[in-house]
Amino acid sequence: MKDNKAIVVRGGGDLATGSIHRLWSAGFDVIVLETDAPAAIRRQVSVCEAVYCKETVIEGMRAKLVEDISKVPEVLKEGAVPVLIDPEGKSIEYLKPRVVVDAIIAKKNLGTTKSMAPTTIALGPGFEAGVDVDYVIETKRGHNLGRIIREGYAVKNTGIPGNIGGYTSERVMKSPASGEFVAKKDIGDVVEAKEVIALVKCENGSIVEIKTEISGILRGILKSGYKVTEGFKLADVDPRIEELKNCFTISDKARCIAGSVLELCVKAYNED
Repeated sequence: MKDNKAIVVRGGGDLATGSIHRLWSAGFDVIVLETDAPAAIRRQVSVCEAVYCKETVIEGMRAKLVEDISKVPEVLKEGAVPVLIDPEGKSIEYLKPRVVVDAIIAKKNLGTTKSMAPTTIALGPGFEAGVDVDYVIETKRGHNLGRIIREGYAVKNTGIPGNIGGYTSERVMKSPASGEFVAKKDIGDVVEAKEVIALVKCENGSIVEIKTEISGILRGILKSGYKVTEGFKLADVDPRIEELKNCFTISDKARCIAGSVLELCVKAYNED
């Protein structure tokens, strides 16, 4: 397949979806590559949910799981976003995109190289602009969020979530042990501090309750049945209880990053 409008995005989590939606809205053909077991917690605004549900719709954009790469053009003609299970990016050679965007947000490079496309972009830490990829986009909240880096690196991962409503680490729950995750609440539920929202069925047979630290709206929660390891991100509480719609719409952070991705993609096509 050779389609000069095609842009491949590696990863379909919530930050990636902000860029996917912006590119799709601008008329680009966007193709998403995912794993067979995505771990996004903001599932209502993540294209990767199509891996589990076959299709998902985010702010008017339909994403559809495609099991045969030959069906990609058909899905694009429908005006939808094809999602392929291809964590290693093997299909990139066949798709021949003008741009590849690494939006996996793994905090490290899982195999994206400049040789994958004429223009390569990576979101967040783990990449050196001008070496691993052509451009890196800052993903850390603050003054430089969305800044395009042409030489060097994004800010290293601090492990501290961004400040929302005066809370950082308190709003995110992580697994205390390895085991099977079982959700007891759903995205959009209002929760109180110290409320049990999930369980982890540990490998030794014990069960650990996952409790919130703060009150708010459950903005994201991992899919039940997922096998987690100690320290794995499980859920995210938004203290702004009045903002229920935030659970089902693309975030300000994702939209800011998306603007920079769109800028670079337009530049890439204008240079042809």
